[in-house]
Formats: sequence, C-alpha cells, structure tokens
Amino acid sequence: MKTTTYKKLLVTSIALAGWIVASSQQYPDSLLKYLEIAAKNNPTVLQKFTEYQAALQKIPQVGSLSDPELSLGVFLKPMELVNGNQVADIRLMQMFPWFGVLKFAKDEMSMMAKAKFELFRDAKLQVFYDVQRNWYELYKIQKDINISEKNIEILKIIERLALVKFKAAPSEGSVPTSIIPVISSGSTQNNNAGSSGMQTMGTGQGNSGSAGSNQSSSSMQTATMGSSSGNSGLTDIYRIQIEAGDLENNISLLKNQRSTIIAQFNTYLNRPVASPVFTYENIAVDSFELSLIAVSDSILANNPMLGMLDYEKQSIEARIKMVKRIGYPMVGLGLNYSLISKSSTAMGTPEMNGKDMLMPMLTVTIPIYRKKYDAMQTEAELLKTAASQNYQATSNSLQIEYYQAIQSYQDAQRRIKLYNNQYQLASKSLDLILKSFSVSASALIDVLRIRQQTLDYELKQVEAVADLNTSIAWLKRLMAFSQVQ
Repeated sequence: MKTTTYKKLLVTSIALAGWIVASSQQYPDSLLKYLEIAAKNNPTVLQKFTEYQAALQKIPQVGSLSDPELSLGVFLKPMELVNGNQVADIRLMQMFPWFGVLKFAKDEMSMMAKAKFELFRDAKLQVFYDVQRNWYELYKIQKDINISEKNIEILKIIERLALVKFKAAPSEGSVPTSIIPVISSGSTQNNNAGSSGMQTMGTGQGNSGSAGSNQSSSSMQTATMGSSSGNSGLTDIYRIQIEAGDLENNISLLKNQRSTIIAQFNTYLNRPVASPVFTYENIAVDSFELSLIAVSDSILANNPMLGMLDYEKQSIEARIKMVKRIGYPMVGLGLNYSLISKSSTAMGTPEMNGKDMLMPMLTVTIPIYRKKYDAMQTEAELLKTAASQNYQATSNSLQIEYYQAIQSYQDAQRRIKLYNNQYQLASKSLDLILKSFSVSASALIDVLRIRQQTLDYELKQVEAVADLNTSIAWLKRLMAFSQVQ
C-alpha cells in the first residue's frame, strides 16, 4: 500500500512539475519584467542618463580657478644693473575672481545637472507608459482574435443546426442535399469581407475605430438578408458561410496588426523586433486608491517636467548672482623672480653683486566697459522670466492631461459595469434562443443577432478593462509613480 501511495505521489509531483515548467515556458515574461527590461535597455532612457552624467562633469570645471600664468624671459645679452647683470626674468601670476563667483557658478551647474536628471526621470516614465499602453493594446488584439475564433466555432454549431433543419424540411420544393455547401477554410478565405459588410469584431479602440460600425452594419445586413430570404434553409447556410469568411479575414487582419504592435513593443525594450511578447489570458483591474484631488496635488509636486523647470529657474537665479559679481574687479597675485649674475664692474656693495631678486606682484582688472556686464544681467533676468512662464505653461498642460486621463478612467469604469451586465443578459438570451432554434421555434436572424451581441459585449468588456488600466498607467505617469526604479 505504501509503495503504491509513493508511486502515486511521485507521478503527481512529476505531472505538477511538468505543468509548471510548461506554464513558465508559455508565459516566461510579465508586464513588470518588461518594464525592468525597458528601464535597463531603452536607448532614450540610457541617453538621458548619460547626458545627466555629462552635466555632472561641468561642476568641477566652472568651480575651479583659472590656470596660473607662468612667463619666462631670457636676455640674449645680459642687462647691466647696479649690482650685476640680469640674465632672465621669471613671472608667475594667478588670477582670482570676485568673492562668490565660483560658488554661484557651481550652483548654476549643479541645478542644471539636476534638471538633466529630471529629464532622465521623465524619459523613463514615458517609456514605462508606452510599454504598458502597447502591452494592453496587444492584449486587446489577442483577445479579439480569441473571441473571433470562438465566434467561428459558434457559427459552425449554428450551421449544423441549420443543416439539420434543412434536411428535415418537407421534400416539396426543396433542394437536393447533394448541393448543400460545407464550410471549409479554403473557400471562406476568398470571400470579400467588404461586400458582405459583416465584420463582427474590431481590433480595439487604438487600432480600428470602425469595429463598432462594422458590427452594426453586420446586424443590419443580416436583418435585411433574413427578411428577404424567408425560411430558406439553404440561404441560412450560405449566410453562415459568408459571415465565417468575414471573421477569418478579420482574424488575418488582427494578426497583422499584432505583428506591428509586437515590433513596436520590442523597440521600447531595445531587442529584436520579432521577439515574442506574452500577455495574460485575463487581466485584473489595477488598484487606484488615491482621491482625484490627491492625484492633482501629486502631479504638481512630483512631475519631473515641473521639477526640471524649477531647477532651471534656480540655475538662472544662481547665474544672476554670479553675473553681478563678474562685473567686479578680478585680483591677481604673483611673483617675479629675476636671475642676476655677478658683474666685475658693479658699483654697489660687494655682498649684493650677483644676488637674485624676488618681487611679489598684485594685479587688478578695471571693468570700466559696463555695457557687456549690463547686457549679461539683463539676459539672465529675461531667462528667469521665460523660465517662470514656461513653468506655468507646462503646469497648465499637465492639468489638461490630468482631466483627460480622469475622463478616460471614469469612462472605462462606467463601461466595465455596463458591459458586464449586458454580457450576462446577452449570454442568457443566446442560450435560450439556441435551444429555441434547435426545435425550429426561432429564425436564424435572431440567433445571429444575439450571438453577435454576446461576443461584442465580451470584447467590449476586455477593452474597457484594458482602457481602465491604461488610464491608471497614464495617471501614474503624470504623478511620477513607477513600480520599477
């Protein structure tokens, strides 16, 4: 008994391990994993970070004194002095700017470096948002393909029911069964989707704005065909084959769009465009617990674009202080060393004959041409005013984006509740009408209409959830909130 139990446990463990491995191979990546890859590999993010590192290197450049000047003069013929002959003259001079110039210059570059860092943060947040937006778009397209394939399976069931009804119809005036059509993938692929006007599934809000109109036209077209064909079983079968062909053509279109989005998605991750991208079977609604007022305040406090402009303004303020001090005199301190050789004709005291001379030196610049200094100050003041105006304009633009994101968020919430209820009702109606159709109590037009509504609401549910998560990602992008640092 124990041996049998151990064997069962071993087999169960192996099967469970195999299922886990298969699942991990099927979905090896998650959205969070993709965000981490984008943070490490995206070229735009790496470029902004490199620019920030380069900006840091300007701080020691502007905060250092100018290089000292060393001059050397050699007399080709020694100059006769009272106490010897001067052979060479060596001068060393170091200029010093006015007090505070170097400090404010360092402050200016420090603020500019911080502004570059805010640009790096903004680029990273934008890439994160683009990755999430494309991933949700890919999820919608994949679900659209799945729902369309499910739609085809339902059409095959309806066709079998219609075929049974057609065979069970009275023989008078009926069509020989030898000409009953059979659905095949080869024949339906060549149907003209545009002429039938019955493309039932779109590609999501971002890629096919005509999905809803196509579905509406499909219902109208089906109604027209149903009213004109009466109870002809053969016409019903043809109608099913036409719609199945439209769906297969729509699936091909969706797969092409999926390839384009995958290529775009992989560019954000800086990897080969043909790399596989995995989505979940179903996604849950992201949590968003902040109040709308708190979101607005967080945007004004944390958005990197506003932070960048604020650092630019502080940088200009430091520049204004620096420019005022540049207009003050510069002081130079130095030494002058004269090399003197002994002279036999010297008329001074013998102990001073041939003794070198060391002379301290002081140099002061006289900034009397004030136009350039006045222009520098005026330029800095104008730049400060422009920075304040730019800050206000950016703040207004972010407020507009905030209201747009909130509108999208609330609209998606409303649609989730609506389509969930509509889908439940349509599913129940479809079950009832299929049973009624199997006993010849309902027309095919009613079955097709309810079936189309059911799948349409299922797709709209998926789109609403994806749009809600995209809106939350948009709000988090404005708030500078990120799951990946």
